[in-house]
Amino acid sequence: MNRKRIEIMVKTNIMKSTSCRGIVETAGCFSLLEYSRDISTNTAQAAQQYYAAQMNVRKRQVVATLNDNGVIVQAGAMQWFSGAIEAATNISGVGDFAKKLIGGKVTGESAVKPRYQGTGTLVLEPTYKHILFEDVSQWNGLVIEDSLFYACEDTVEMKVVARNTISSAALGGEGLFNNCLFGKGVAVLESPVPRDELIVMELTEPNDVVKIDGNMAIAWSNSLKFTVERTTKSLIGSAASGEGLVNVYRGAGKILMAPV
Repeated sequence: MNRKRIEIMVKTNIMKSTSCRGIVETAGCFSLLEYSRDISTNTAQAAQQYYAAQMNVRKRQVVATLNDNGVIVQAGAMQWFSGAIEAATNISGVGDFAKKLIGGKVTGESAVKPRYQGTGTLVLEPTYKHILFEDVSQWNGLVIEDSLFYACEDTVEMKVVARNTISSAALGGEGLFNNCLFGKGVAVLESPVPRDELIVMELTEPNDVVKIDGNMAIAWSNSLKFTVERTTKSLIGSAASGEGLVNVYRGAGKILMAPV
């Protein structure tokens, strides 16, 4: 959809590269600002900060450039914004608030997520976690682990989905409910590991199967059926193998898995 370009009156250098920071990735209205080094450190912490930067332990900030559109962010994540931007809640009424409150209780996420709409610049709080930009339309429903959600374009809809079976909730280490993102647009996730370390699995056939020892999958397609099963057909065989139970994903879709 073509939007009318609106002039932004407030100017900022947040998008300009400096000796210590620069934009390293963009998707949709979002840009990722990464600090390659911390030049405001003191002499006592200089060595620690230097080696931290060498190991990719760096501050990162998400910048949203709005042009008569909107984004939804995690509660408390906003640092500053400028221009003709208005903030509101993502609550449309009493019934919607009750539904989101219940969803927040079962997933551990904040029930109320602010929505920022208009034209200008919105900057989120810095984080040392790794930022992932995901095109939600490519996932057929993007199920995410608790605490991964950071922001999304307001064309993305968040729902609470339940596990396929009681066993997957009780034994899978993933909880009974998860947040799932639907629709079109970019979602911003806070990942415990960088994208370069993530293992991407693409299941293309309805009978494809992936078995993972532990809850290392951080995101997966809602089209996948998730169960918990023994590694072998017999209980004795599972005990003898030393693996016991594994998380099983069946169907066509994608999985993002952390290596540790």
